[in-house]
This record gives sequence, structure tokens and C-alpha cells, in this order.
Amino acid sequence: MKITAIKAAGLRGSTPEGGWSNEIKPDDCIHTLIAVYTDEGVTGWGSAFTSDLLVQGALRVLEPLFAQENPLEPQRVSEKLHANTFWMGRGGSITHTISGIDIALWDILGKITGQPVGRLLGGRYLERVLPYASLLMQEPDPLAEHLRAVKGQGFRAFKIGWGPFGRRSNGLDEQIVRAAREAVGSEALLMVDAGASDAFWRQGYKWALRTADMLASYDVEWFEEPLPPDNLPDYILLRKNSRLPIAGGEVLTRRQSFIPWLQNGAFDIVQPDVTKVGGISEERRIAWMAEDSGVRFVPHGWNTALGLAADLHLASACQNTELVEYLTGSPFIDDIVEDPWKLDGDGMLPVPNGPGLGVSINLDAVEKYTGLRLER
Repeated sequence: MKITAIKAAGLRGSTPEGGWSNEIKPDDCIHTLIAVYTDEGVTGWGSAFTSDLLVQGALRVLEPLFAQENPLEPQRVSEKLHANTFWMGRGGSITHTISGIDIALWDILGKITGQPVGRLLGGRYLERVLPYASLLMQEPDPLAEHLRAVKGQGFRAFKIGWGPFGRRSNGLDEQIVRAAREAVGSEALLMVDAGASDAFWRQGYKWALRTADMLASYDVEWFEEPLPPDNLPDYILLRKNSRLPIAGGEVLTRRQSFIPWLQNGAFDIVQPDVTKVGGISEERRIAWMAEDSGVRFVPHGWNTALGLAADLHLASACQNTELVEYLTGSPFIDDIVEDPWKLDGDGMLPVPNGPGLGVSINLDAVEKYTGLRLER
């Protein structure tokens, strides 16, 4: 079996807001679907957290390396792509593109063997996973209304992030968290994401420590990205002194980047993004390192339905991962698969049982959001 072609299609038209200071617009492309075609007619699907223009350029660089390769060996092929592009973009768009290719290769391997990816990763500890609804912060009243509506959809866990938090006043920060806790109730999981990877984040260690103390009083499960993502020394200090767990890592790519953060105790919870970090092959190795370091692995999932499917399989194959992120209200999550995601009565998502990623792509929806007709 051989790879015959790889195509990319950027998602546009309904790109959700990200909470960034330089806010993305609906027609901006930050997520790109990747289809890997084979000589036996089996197509694998993945996605990359980057613009289609950058993915297309990366594919031209990578083509001599993946052409005619064996798609049934995702980890070896992906490592070949990484190793031979070290000088051309390690950690950037080439790595993001390899992420999408790797996800698609695991999808192909599962389809050929008739097994779900989670089982191919070594076995499934879980058959269903708790998704947390991930949404942007607003002023307290509209945020509470939004959270009540999402809770009405059956979610039992929630993460609020970015927006005005940490950007106006300490008083407003607490009003937002109080409103959120009252809206979701005392039994629900509530997480807070400061979004300190935003451009020109102005808060530092003392703000983060004071805010962590405030969040602990509202029984917040974790405090995510409270400091700029390159500030390793302050993350180490904050994690030692915070009353609640500290989470981060969504902007890091490749397993090597995570080593100093895990070895030095910077995180209680590590959150690699499968559509950035190098794909399923790379993310499971990070999950293993996290487990050996006593750190919880919870995938970052502000991306697409294919990223969510990959996260569910990764969670199922990791003995200490019980949560995945669910970006609410995004058609790139809800519309591009033929069978929409459905929570069960306990607010859980079943891990797909079909071969590969276990999801079927809605090609009409893909054409609507990409302008391209990609065939299976």
C-alpha cells in the first residue's frame, strides 16, 4: 500500500472567535483539513491548526518524503518527515502539517485493520469520555446566560477562557468567575483559561498567584495558561505555590519541547494539541512522559471534529485521562461529520467504535466551508 497524494483544504466562513486581542474573523483560515490518498482507494483524514496557505507550502516541501510511502506505518513515516525537515520549520507550520498527516495515517491504519485507533494505540481503558464545553468569557450576565444554555445541552463540565479576564480589573475577573459558578452549579466541573498566549499579555507571576487563590475559593478545577507560554521559571514557581492545579502546553510542539516543562514540575496538567504537536504519534509519547512525571494529560481541543475524534481515542488509550475539550458552537466540530456528536445521559461522549478515527466526513459540508470537493 502506498500514499499517492495528500490534499489540503482550509476551513472558512464560520471560523469561531478565539478571544485574541487581534480577533480572527469568520473568513480567516486557522484550521486546515488534510486528506491522505492511497493506491488502494482508502482515504485518511486529519487536520492541522494553521492556515491552508502554510499547509500547502509545507506539503510541497514534504512531498518528496511522503510520496509512495507506506501509510500503514504512521509513527515511522511521521518521524521521517520530522527528521528530514529539522532545519526548515521544526515547531512551525511544517510540524503542524505533519500533525494532520499523522492523524490521517492512523485513520488509514485503523480502516485497513478494521480497528478503532484507540485500540491500535495499545488498548482502551475507557469506552466514553467526559467532554468539557469550552467557551469564551464575556461580561458576567451574558456569560451566565450562555453557560446555562450550554448546560441545558447536557454538558457537566465547562471551561471559560480569554475575553476580558486578566485584561481589565481583578474585580471583574472575580465577578465573571462567580457568575459562571452560579450558572453551572456546585456539582459541575469549572475550569478557567486566562489565555496568556495572547499577544502582549501584560500579567505576571504575582497576578497569577493572587488569581489562583481567588479561583480556588470558587472550586475551580484548574487554572490554564496564567502566564506567557515561554516563562518556564515562573510556571515552576506558580505550580509550587498555587492552591489549585496549573495547566498549559497548548502552544508547544514536538515531544522534545515538553521535556523541560515536565521534568521541572511546571504543570499539574499538560495540554498538547494533536493538530499542532505532531499528531497522534507524538501526542501519545507526550502522554507517556506526563504519566511518568506524575502530570495529568488532558488534550487541548480548540480545533476540528477530526481533532476531537483523535482526542477521544488518545484519552481512551491513556489510563489517567478522563476529559477532552469540546469547542461549543463551531460548525467545524459539529457539521463536518455525517453523524453529529451526541452526549449520553451522563454528559459523556462515547469513544468511536468504527475503524480508524470512527467518523465519516460530510463532504457536502466540507465543500461548503472549504470551497473544494474532496473525495474519499
